[in-house]
Amino acid sequence: MKGLLISAPSSGTGKTTVMLGLLRALSDDGLRVQPFKSGPDYIDPAFHKVACGRASFNLDGWAMGTDLWQSIAARGRDADICIAEGSMGLFDGVATRGQQGFGSSAETAQAMGWPVVLVLDVSGQAQSAAATALGFRSYLPDLPFAGVILNRVASPRHERLARLGMERAGLPVLGVLPRRGDLSLPERHLGLIQAVEHPALDAAIADYAAFVREHLDLDLIRDAANGHDLPHREKMPHRPPAQRIALAQDAAFSFTYPHILEGWRDAGAEVLPFSPLNDEAPDINADLAWLPGGYPELHAGTLAAAETFRDGLRRFAEARPVHGECGGYMALGEALIDASGTRHRMAGLLGLVTSYEKRKFHLGYRRAVLQASLPGFSIGAALRGHEFHYSSIIEQPDAALAEVRDADGTLVPETGSWRGHVSGTFFHLVAQEEPA
Repeated sequence: MKGLLISAPSSGTGKTTVMLGLLRALSDDGLRVQPFKSGPDYIDPAFHKVACGRASFNLDGWAMGTDLWQSIAARGRDADICIAEGSMGLFDGVATRGQQGFGSSAETAQAMGWPVVLVLDVSGQAQSAAATALGFRSYLPDLPFAGVILNRVASPRHERLARLGMERAGLPVLGVLPRRGDLSLPERHLGLIQAVEHPALDAAIADYAAFVREHLDLDLIRDAANGHDLPHREKMPHRPPAQRIALAQDAAFSFTYPHILEGWRDAGAEVLPFSPLNDEAPDINADLAWLPGGYPELHAGTLAAAETFRDGLRRFAEARPVHGECGGYMALGEALIDASGTRHRMAGLLGLVTSYEKRKFHLGYRRAVLQASLPGFSIGAALRGHEFHYSSIIEQPDAALAEVRDADGTLVPETGSWRGHVSGTFFHLVAQEEPA
Protein backbone atom coordinates (compact mmCIF):
# COMPACT_ATOMS: atom_id res chain seq x y z
CA MET A 1 0.00 0.00 0.00
CA LYS A 2 2.72 2.49 -0.92
CA GLY A 3 1.41 5.94 -1.68
CA LEU A 4 1.61 9.70 -1.35
CA LEU A 5 -0.83 12.39 -0.32
CA ILE A 6 -0.88 15.62 -2.36
CA SER A 7 -1.81 18.53 -0.11
CA ALA A 8 -1.25 22.25 0.38
CA PRO A 9 -1.49 25.00 3.00
CA SER A 10 -4.89 26.05 1.61
CA SER A 11 -7.29 25.69 -1.28
CA GLY A 12 -6.41 27.35 -4.56
CA THR A 13 -2.70 26.48 -4.61
CA GLY A 14 -2.85 24.18 -7.65
CA LYS A 15 -2.90 20.77 -5.98
CA THR A 16 -5.71 19.42 -8.19
CA THR A 17 -3.84 20.14 -11.43
CA VAL A 18 -0.67 18.67 -9.90
CA MET A 19 -2.69 15.62 -8.85
CA LEU A 20 -4.19 15.09 -12.30
CA GLY A 21 -0.85 15.60 -14.02
CA LEU A 22 0.85 13.08 -11.72
CA LEU A 23 -1.89 10.49 -12.17
CA ARG A 24 -1.62 10.67 -15.94
CA ALA A 25 2.20 10.88 -16.07
CA LEU A 26 2.70 7.88 -13.78
CA SER A 27 0.04 5.90 -15.64
CA ASP A 28 1.74 6.72 -18.95
CA ASP A 29 4.93 5.28 -17.44
CA GLY A 30 3.15 1.95 -17.08
CA LEU A 31 2.37 2.11 -13.35
CA ARG A 32 -0.94 0.95 -11.93
CA VAL A 33 -1.99 4.09 -10.06
CA GLN A 34 -4.86 4.04 -7.55
CA PRO A 35 -6.32 7.49 -6.82
CA PHE A 36 -8.08 8.53 -3.62
CA LYS A 37 -9.65 11.72 -2.32
CA SER A 38 -9.34 12.70 1.33
CA GLY A 39 -12.61 14.15 2.59
CA PRO A 40 -16.20 14.40 1.32
CA ASP A 41 -15.64 15.57 -2.25
CA TYR A 42 -17.79 13.98 -4.98
CA ILE A 43 -16.46 15.99 -7.97
CA ASP A 44 -12.69 15.37 -7.92
CA PRO A 45 -12.90 11.55 -8.04
CA ALA A 46 -14.46 11.70 -11.51
CA PHE A 47 -11.49 13.76 -12.73
CA HIS A 48 -9.11 11.26 -11.14
CA LYS A 49 -10.71 8.39 -13.03
CA VAL A 50 -10.28 10.16 -16.37
CA ALA A 51 -6.64 10.85 -15.51
CA CYS A 52 -5.57 7.28 -14.74
CA GLY A 53 -8.39 4.96 -15.76
CA ARG A 54 -9.16 3.66 -12.26
CA ALA A 55 -12.11 4.59 -10.06
CA SER A 56 -11.15 7.00 -7.28
CA PHE A 57 -12.53 6.61 -3.76
CA ASN A 58 -13.01 8.92 -0.79
CA LEU A 59 -11.32 8.34 2.57
CA ASP A 60 -13.04 10.29 5.32
CA GLY A 61 -12.04 9.89 8.96
CA TRP A 62 -14.95 11.88 10.37
CA ALA A 63 -17.73 10.09 8.50
CA MET A 64 -16.29 6.60 8.05
CA GLY A 65 -15.71 3.89 10.59
CA THR A 66 -12.70 1.58 10.53
CA ASP A 67 -14.36 -1.25 8.59
CA LEU A 68 -15.49 0.95 5.73
CA TRP A 69 -12.21 2.87 5.63
CA GLN A 70 -10.14 -0.29 5.38
CA SER A 71 -12.36 -1.82 2.72
CA ILE A 72 -12.06 1.32 0.61
CA ALA A 73 -8.31 1.63 1.10
CA ALA A 74 -7.94 -2.01 0.05
CA ARG A 75 -8.84 -0.92 -3.50
CA GLY A 76 -5.19 0.04 -3.79
CA ARG A 77 -3.77 -3.39 -2.97
CA ASP A 78 -3.08 -4.31 -6.59
CA ALA A 79 -1.69 -0.88 -7.50
CA ASP A 80 1.97 0.04 -7.87
CA ILE A 81 1.36 3.35 -6.14
CA CYS A 82 -1.57 5.13 -4.47
CA ILE A 83 -1.96 8.88 -4.91
CA ALA A 84 -4.44 10.71 -2.67
CA GLU A 85 -5.56 14.30 -3.05
CA GLY A 86 -6.18 16.30 0.10
CA SER A 87 -9.01 18.73 0.80
CA MET A 88 -8.53 22.38 1.75
CA GLY A 89 -5.37 22.85 3.84
CA LEU A 90 -3.38 19.90 5.16
CA PHE A 91 -4.59 20.18 8.76
CA ASP A 92 -8.08 21.54 8.13
CA GLY A 93 -10.90 19.51 9.65
CA VAL A 94 -13.69 20.02 12.17
CA ALA A 95 -13.50 20.73 15.89
CA THR A 96 -15.35 17.65 17.15
CA ARG A 97 -14.07 14.11 16.64
CA GLY A 98 -16.04 11.83 14.34
CA GLN A 99 -15.86 8.08 13.69
CA GLN A 100 -12.04 8.02 13.53
CA GLY A 101 -10.90 11.61 13.66
CA PHE A 102 -11.54 15.20 12.65
CA GLY A 103 -11.57 14.74 8.89
CA SER A 104 -8.24 16.35 7.98
CA SER A 105 -5.96 15.31 5.14
CA ALA A 106 -3.10 14.96 7.64
CA GLU A 107 -5.09 12.23 9.41
CA THR A 108 -5.47 10.37 6.12
CA ALA A 109 -1.72 10.54 5.55
CA GLN A 110 -1.00 9.30 9.07
CA ALA A 111 -3.56 6.49 8.93
CA MET A 112 -2.18 5.17 5.63
CA GLY A 113 1.48 6.00 6.20
CA TRP A 114 1.52 8.04 2.99
CA PRO A 115 4.15 10.81 2.97
CA VAL A 116 2.82 14.30 2.26
CA VAL A 117 3.77 16.19 -0.89
CA LEU A 118 3.11 19.85 -0.06
CA VAL A 119 2.20 22.05 -3.04
CA LEU A 120 3.23 25.63 -2.26
CA ASP A 121 2.09 28.69 -4.16
CA VAL A 122 5.27 30.79 -3.87
CA SER A 123 3.99 33.79 -5.84
CA GLY A 124 4.71 36.97 -3.90
CA GLN A 125 7.43 35.39 -1.76
CA ALA A 126 10.77 33.62 -2.06
CA GLN A 127 12.80 32.37 0.93
CA SER A 128 9.78 33.08 3.16
CA ALA A 129 7.97 30.16 1.57
CA ALA A 130 10.33 27.89 3.49
CA ALA A 131 9.00 29.18 6.79
CA THR A 132 5.49 28.17 5.74
CA ALA A 133 6.69 24.75 4.62
CA LEU A 134 8.73 24.23 7.77
CA GLY A 135 5.72 25.09 9.92
CA PHE A 136 3.64 22.48 8.11
CA ARG A 137 6.44 19.95 8.40
CA SER A 138 6.84 20.55 12.15
CA TYR A 139 3.21 20.93 13.20
CA LEU A 140 2.81 17.14 13.56
CA PRO A 141 6.35 15.75 13.97
CA ASP A 142 5.29 12.16 13.27
CA LEU A 143 3.49 13.04 10.03
CA PRO A 144 5.32 11.37 7.09
CA PHE A 145 6.64 14.07 4.79
CA ALA A 146 8.04 13.63 1.27
CA GLY A 147 8.87 17.19 0.31
CA VAL A 148 7.53 20.26 -1.46
CA ILE A 149 6.54 21.28 -4.97
CA LEU A 150 7.07 24.98 -5.65
CA ASN A 151 4.20 26.25 -7.77
CA ARG A 152 3.72 29.50 -9.74
CA VAL A 153 7.40 30.40 -9.84
CA ALA A 154 7.93 33.63 -11.79
CA SER A 155 11.55 33.38 -12.99
CA PRO A 156 14.85 31.49 -12.62
CA ARG A 157 15.91 34.01 -9.97
CA HIS A 158 12.66 33.45 -8.08
CA GLU A 159 13.26 29.69 -8.19
CA ARG A 160 16.84 30.06 -6.96
CA LEU A 161 15.79 32.15 -3.95
CA ALA A 162 12.90 29.81 -3.05
CA ARG A 163 15.19 26.80 -3.29
CA LEU A 164 17.73 28.49 -1.00
CA GLY A 165 15.05 28.83 1.65
CA MET A 166 14.06 25.17 1.34
CA GLU A 167 17.70 24.06 1.56
CA ARG A 168 18.17 26.10 4.72
CA ALA A 169 15.04 24.51 6.21
CA GLY A 170 16.20 21.02 5.19
CA LEU A 171 13.14 20.36 3.01
CA PRO A 172 13.40 18.32 -0.22
CA VAL A 173 12.21 20.09 -3.37
CA LEU A 174 10.43 17.58 -5.61
CA GLY A 175 9.94 19.99 -8.47
CA VAL A 176 9.33 23.57 -9.54
CA LEU A 177 6.35 24.61 -11.68
CA PRO A 178 6.59 27.90 -13.58
CA ARG A 179 3.68 30.29 -13.47
CA ARG A 180 1.09 29.50 -16.17
CA GLY A 181 -2.14 31.43 -16.50
CA ASP A 182 -3.99 28.61 -18.26
CA LEU A 183 -3.17 25.92 -15.70
CA SER A 184 -6.57 25.73 -14.05
CA LEU A 185 -9.89 23.95 -14.44
CA PRO A 186 -13.24 25.72 -14.95
CA GLU A 187 -15.24 26.26 -11.76
CA ARG A 188 -18.73 27.16 -10.61
CA HIS A 189 -20.32 27.67 -7.20
CA LEU A 190 -19.65 24.14 -5.86
CA GLY A 191 -16.04 24.15 -7.07
CA LEU A 192 -14.91 22.47 -10.28
CA ILE A 193 -17.39 21.82 -13.05
CA GLN A 194 -18.22 18.15 -13.41
CA ALA A 195 -15.84 15.98 -15.40
CA VAL A 196 -18.60 15.08 -17.88
CA GLU A 197 -19.08 18.80 -18.64
CA HIS A 198 -15.46 19.64 -19.44
CA PRO A 199 -15.23 20.26 -23.20
CA ALA A 200 -11.74 18.74 -23.61
CA LEU A 201 -10.84 17.11 -20.31
CA ASP A 202 -8.56 14.37 -21.64
CA ALA A 203 -6.50 16.87 -23.63
CA ALA A 204 -6.26 19.18 -20.61
CA ILE A 205 -5.02 16.35 -18.39
CA ALA A 206 -2.50 15.30 -21.04
CA ASP A 207 -1.22 18.88 -20.99
CA TYR A 208 -0.92 18.81 -17.18
CA ALA A 209 0.98 15.52 -17.43
CA ALA A 210 3.45 16.95 -19.91
CA PHE A 211 3.90 20.00 -17.69
CA VAL A 212 4.64 18.02 -14.50
CA ARG A 213 6.87 15.59 -16.39
CA GLU A 214 8.97 18.52 -17.58
CA HIS A 215 9.24 20.24 -14.22
CA LEU A 216 8.90 17.62 -11.47
CA ASP A 217 11.34 14.86 -10.51
CA LEU A 218 9.06 11.86 -11.04
CA ASP A 219 11.74 9.38 -9.92
CA LEU A 220 12.16 11.25 -6.64
CA ILE A 221 8.41 11.39 -6.16
CA ARG A 222 7.97 7.66 -6.81
CA ASP A 223 10.83 6.81 -4.45
CA ALA A 224 9.22 8.88 -1.67
CA ALA A 225 6.09 6.69 -1.63
CA ASN A 226 5.54 4.62 1.49
CA GLY A 227 2.66 3.20 3.49
CA HIS A 228 1.17 0.80 6.02
CA ASP A 229 -0.25 -2.64 5.40
CA LEU A 230 -3.98 -3.13 6.04
CA PRO A 231 -6.18 -6.12 6.87
CA HIS A 232 -7.32 -7.89 3.71
CA ARG A 233 -10.91 -7.10 2.71
CA GLU A 234 -12.59 -8.25 -0.47
CA LYS A 235 -15.80 -6.23 -0.38
CA MET A 236 -17.15 -3.04 1.09
CA PRO A 237 -19.40 -3.54 4.14
CA HIS A 238 -22.56 -2.12 2.55
CA ARG A 239 -26.06 -3.49 2.55
CA PRO A 240 -27.73 -2.23 -0.62
CA PRO A 241 -31.06 -0.45 -0.12
CA ALA A 242 -32.65 -2.68 -2.79
CA GLN A 243 -31.76 -5.44 -5.21
CA ARG A 244 -32.49 -3.43 -8.36
CA ILE A 245 -31.84 0.30 -8.06
CA ALA A 246 -32.94 2.80 -10.70
CA LEU A 247 -30.31 5.54 -10.44
CA ALA A 248 -30.71 8.98 -12.00
CA GLN A 249 -27.47 9.73 -13.86
CA ASP A 250 -26.85 12.76 -16.06
CA ALA A 251 -25.50 16.32 -15.80
CA ALA A 252 -28.25 17.25 -13.31
CA PHE A 253 -27.80 14.18 -11.06
CA SER A 254 -24.24 12.92 -10.74
CA PHE A 255 -23.06 13.43 -7.15
CA THR A 256 -22.80 9.90 -5.81
CA TYR A 257 -19.80 8.77 -3.78
CA PRO A 258 -18.00 5.98 -5.69
CA HIS A 259 -17.82 3.73 -2.61
CA ILE A 260 -21.61 3.80 -2.31
CA LEU A 261 -22.12 2.46 -5.83
CA GLU A 262 -19.26 -0.02 -5.43
CA GLY A 263 -20.77 -1.23 -2.18
CA TRP A 264 -24.15 -1.78 -3.79
CA ARG A 265 -22.61 -3.77 -6.62
CA ASP A 266 -20.35 -5.74 -4.26
CA ALA A 267 -23.46 -6.85 -2.41
CA GLY A 268 -25.08 -8.07 -5.62
CA ALA A 269 -27.37 -5.13 -6.36
CA GLU A 270 -28.11 -4.16 -9.95
CA VAL A 271 -27.85 -0.46 -10.82
CA LEU A 272 -30.18 0.67 -13.62
CA PRO A 273 -29.27 4.19 -14.81
CA PHE A 274 -31.83 6.58 -16.26
CA SER A 275 -31.66 10.23 -17.34
CA PRO A 276 -34.32 12.71 -16.21
CA LEU A 277 -32.79 15.32 -18.54
CA ASN A 278 -33.50 12.99 -21.46
CA ASP A 279 -37.05 12.61 -20.13
CA GLU A 280 -36.51 9.00 -19.05
CA ALA A 281 -38.52 7.38 -16.26
CA PRO A 282 -37.03 4.89 -13.78
CA ASP A 283 -37.05 1.27 -14.90
CA ILE A 284 -40.39 -0.32 -14.04
CA ASN A 285 -38.54 -3.49 -12.97
CA ALA A 286 -36.52 -1.65 -10.30
CA ASP A 287 -37.25 -1.96 -6.58
CA LEU A 288 -36.06 1.55 -5.70
CA ALA A 289 -35.53 4.87 -7.50
CA TRP A 290 -32.60 6.96 -6.22
CA LEU A 291 -31.96 10.55 -7.33
CA PRO A 292 -28.50 11.77 -6.25
CA GLY A 293 -27.38 15.36 -5.97
CA GLY A 294 -26.10 17.49 -8.79
CA TYR A 295 -27.14 20.71 -10.49
CA PRO A 296 -30.93 20.61 -11.00
CA GLU A 297 -30.99 24.42 -10.69
CA LEU A 298 -29.03 24.68 -13.94
CA HIS A 299 -31.52 22.43 -15.75
CA ALA A 300 -34.76 23.36 -13.98
CA GLY A 301 -36.58 24.28 -17.19
CA THR A 302 -35.69 20.98 -18.83
CA LEU A 303 -36.78 19.03 -15.75
CA ALA A 304 -40.05 20.97 -15.56
CA ALA A 305 -40.83 19.97 -19.15
CA ALA A 306 -39.88 16.29 -18.69
CA GLU A 307 -43.39 14.83 -18.55
CA THR A 308 -42.37 11.21 -19.17
CA PHE A 309 -39.86 11.38 -16.31
CA ARG A 310 -42.30 13.02 -13.93
CA ASP A 311 -45.28 10.77 -14.74
CA GLY A 312 -43.14 7.62 -14.59
CA LEU A 313 -41.63 8.65 -11.25
CA ARG A 314 -45.09 9.29 -9.81
CA ARG A 315 -46.34 5.87 -10.91
CA PHE A 316 -43.18 4.29 -9.49
CA ALA A 317 -43.74 6.00 -6.12
CA GLU A 318 -47.24 4.61 -5.76
CA ALA A 319 -45.86 1.25 -4.64
CA ARG A 320 -42.07 1.48 -4.39
CA PRO A 321 -39.63 3.72 -2.54
CA VAL A 322 -38.08 6.83 -4.07
CA HIS A 323 -35.24 8.75 -2.40
CA GLY A 324 -33.43 11.95 -3.32
CA GLU A 325 -30.24 13.54 -2.02
CA CYS A 326 -29.76 17.32 -2.14
CA GLY A 327 -30.44 18.14 -5.80
CA GLY A 328 -32.41 14.93 -6.10
CA TYR A 329 -34.45 15.95 -3.04
CA MET A 330 -35.19 19.32 -4.65
CA ALA A 331 -36.33 17.60 -7.83
CA LEU A 332 -38.79 15.49 -5.82
CA GLY A 333 -40.36 18.63 -4.36
CA GLU A 334 -43.18 20.86 -5.52
CA ALA A 335 -41.06 23.57 -7.10
CA LEU A 336 -37.56 24.97 -7.57
CA ILE A 337 -36.99 28.72 -7.91
CA ASP A 338 -33.87 29.48 -9.93
CA ALA A 339 -31.38 32.34 -9.51
CA SER A 340 -33.47 34.66 -11.69
CA GLY A 341 -36.57 34.12 -9.55
CA THR A 342 -38.37 31.88 -12.05
CA ARG A 343 -40.44 29.13 -10.42
CA HIS A 344 -40.13 25.70 -12.07
CA ARG A 345 -42.50 22.80 -11.47
CA MET A 346 -40.79 19.70 -10.06
CA ALA A 347 -42.08 16.14 -9.50
CA GLY A 348 -44.49 17.12 -6.70
CA LEU A 349 -43.94 13.93 -4.71
CA LEU A 350 -42.97 16.05 -1.69
CA GLY A 351 -44.12 19.52 -0.70
CA LEU A 352 -40.59 20.95 -0.70
CA VAL A 353 -40.05 24.32 -2.38
CA THR A 354 -36.46 25.55 -2.67
CA SER A 355 -34.96 28.76 -4.03
CA TYR A 356 -31.64 29.95 -5.45
CA GLU A 357 -32.87 33.54 -5.85
CA LYS A 358 -31.12 34.55 -2.65
CA ARG A 359 -28.24 32.13 -2.30
CA LYS A 360 -27.45 30.83 1.17
CA PHE A 361 -24.34 28.73 1.73
CA HIS A 362 -24.79 25.38 3.50
CA LEU A 363 -21.60 23.42 4.09
CA GLY A 364 -20.48 20.81 6.55
CA TYR A 365 -20.65 17.31 7.95
CA ARG A 366 -24.00 15.99 9.12
CA ARG A 367 -25.03 13.29 11.59
CA ALA A 368 -28.63 12.18 11.10
CA VAL A 369 -30.68 9.93 13.37
CA LEU A 370 -33.62 8.63 11.35
CA GLN A 371 -37.14 9.33 12.63
CA ALA A 372 -38.63 7.37 9.74
CA SER A 373 -37.29 4.48 7.73
CA LEU A 374 -35.10 5.15 4.72
CA PRO A 375 -34.40 2.57 1.98
CA GLY A 376 -31.78 0.30 3.50
CA PHE A 377 -31.95 1.86 6.99
CA SER A 378 -34.41 1.53 9.86
CA ILE A 379 -35.78 4.10 12.31
CA GLY A 380 -33.09 5.10 14.81
CA ALA A 381 -30.16 4.41 12.49
CA ALA A 382 -27.38 7.00 12.72
CA LEU A 383 -26.08 8.12 9.34
CA ARG A 384 -23.12 10.32 8.53
CA GLY A 385 -22.90 12.54 5.50
CA HIS A 386 -22.01 15.93 4.13
CA GLU A 387 -24.08 18.90 2.97
CA PHE A 388 -22.96 21.40 0.33
CA HIS A 389 -25.43 23.64 -1.51
CA TYR A 390 -26.66 27.21 -1.93
CA SER A 391 -30.42 26.73 -1.93
CA SER A 392 -32.87 28.01 0.67
CA ILE A 393 -35.94 26.17 1.93
CA ILE A 394 -39.13 28.13 1.20
CA GLU A 395 -41.57 25.37 2.17
CA GLN A 396 -40.98 21.94 3.74
CA PRO A 397 -44.44 20.81 4.92
CA ASP A 398 -43.93 17.04 5.08
CA ALA A 399 -42.86 15.03 8.13
CA ALA A 400 -39.21 15.32 9.15
CA LEU A 401 -37.10 12.37 8.09
CA ALA A 402 -34.37 12.73 10.71
CA GLU A 403 -32.90 14.72 13.54
CA VAL A 404 -29.86 16.25 11.85
CA ARG A 405 -26.87 17.86 13.56
CA ASP A 406 -23.65 19.36 12.30
CA ALA A 407 -20.17 18.15 13.28
CA ASP A 408 -20.33 20.09 16.57
CA GLY A 409 -23.69 18.57 17.53
CA THR A 410 -25.79 21.65 16.73
CA LEU A 411 -29.23 20.97 15.28
CA VAL A 412 -29.74 22.11 11.68
CA PRO A 413 -33.12 22.84 10.05
CA GLU A 414 -32.39 20.69 6.97
CA THR A 415 -34.06 17.61 8.45
CA GLY A 416 -35.09 16.04 5.18
CA SER A 417 -38.70 14.91 4.81
CA TRP A 418 -40.89 12.02 3.76
CA ARG A 419 -44.37 11.30 2.45
CA GLY A 420 -45.66 7.85 1.61
CA HIS A 421 -42.92 5.94 -0.20
CA VAL A 422 -40.91 9.09 -0.96
CA SER A 423 -38.06 10.58 1.09
CA GLY A 424 -35.27 13.08 0.68
CA THR A 425 -32.31 14.63 2.49
CA PHE A 426 -30.07 17.63 1.92
CA PHE A 427 -27.00 15.71 3.06
CA HIS A 428 -25.16 13.27 0.82
CA LEU A 429 -24.86 9.91 2.55
CA VAL A 430 -21.30 8.75 3.26
CA ALA A 431 -21.85 5.89 5.70
CA GLN A 432 -23.93 4.40 8.45
CA GLU A 433 -22.29 4.96 11.81
CA GLU A 434 -20.28 1.97 12.98
CA PRO A 435 -20.45 0.84 16.64
CA ALA A 436 -17.84 2.46 18.88
